[in-house]
Amino acid sequence: MKYRYDCPVYRQFYLRVADGHELYVEEAGNPEGQAIVFLHGGPGGSITPQCRQFFDPEKYHLILFDQRGTGKSRPFLSLHYNTPQASVEDMEVLRSQLGLEKWILFGGSYGSTLALLYAINHPERVEALLLRGIFLGRQSDIDWLYEGGAGQFYPEEFAAFKNHIDPAHQDHLVQAYYQRLTSGDQDQARQAAKAWADWEAGLVHLLPDKNLSCELTPSDQSIALLEAHYFANGLFWQEDNYLLNHLAPIQAIPCAIVHGRYDVDCRLSGAYELAQALNQAKLFIVEEAGHSPYDPPMFQQIVRLLDHYSQEKGFFY
Repeated sequence: MKYRYDCPVYRQFYLRVADGHELYVEEAGNPEGQAIVFLHGGPGGSITPQCRQFFDPEKYHLILFDQRGTGKSRPFLSLHYNTPQASVEDMEVLRSQLGLEKWILFGGSYGSTLALLYAINHPERVEALLLRGIFLGRQSDIDWLYEGGAGQFYPEEFAAFKNHIDPAHQDHLVQAYYQRLTSGDQDQARQAAKAWADWEAGLVHLLPDKNLSCELTPSDQSIALLEAHYFANGLFWQEDNYLLNHLAPIQAIPCAIVHGRYDVDCRLSGAYELAQALNQAKLFIVEEAGHSPYDPPMFQQIVRLLDHYSQEKGFFY
């Protein structure tokens, strides 16, 4: 097994979708290979060259795109019709544009949320699911991350996140941040974005990076604004436990679930619940790993599964 692949991009383009958005898209690897789409997290994350290192370029036709308002997609930071449901339909436009009958969905963190939502709505288009760092998008999952659950493991960092908000509004931190990020006051929004992004960044790795940049980056702005937009609106679900309540259409789809034992960002219990609810799922718990797919044990497990699928057309060994 190769640890990291060099999966070069051979095509880049913009895809016009509904509501005035244009998605930045890359194709990498082998155009004749197994089609697999990479769904980045956040919401508000974006694709990077590092994302391609999981995939054998001889075996996979890799498709990557920046979701609405993120990365190189246009317009940047737009909240206009920016919902998970809109992203599902964007994926259908992309799949059709590429002439693909089916594809594998690879999604981590919020990318796992989007992968499940797409599969529930278009099961006939999904060959298999590889999900990492499961985020089910329930209110309890949001509260865990932003209202004190994860803060039990990082109390000093959570105090900084919480104390950015005045005491009168600390009972509802997501809503308070959302108001600041969308207030129109650019200085206030930038300060809130930096505080939000620093809190998130401190949770991702098994051994957190204490040397966070002092500069606010476009990625920080995107993560903070879009996450606050989605989470303040309950991910625009029709019901709180939407994903687990609507798994019937995907019971026959093979699904590998990879989750770090010490993932503080997204709880292992959610991955366990999902695996128990799916007939064709297997949960791989990675010891000595947190939320990041780039922690070595997590990276190796993902590559092992992808290599096995490319050879055997199955995840399970």
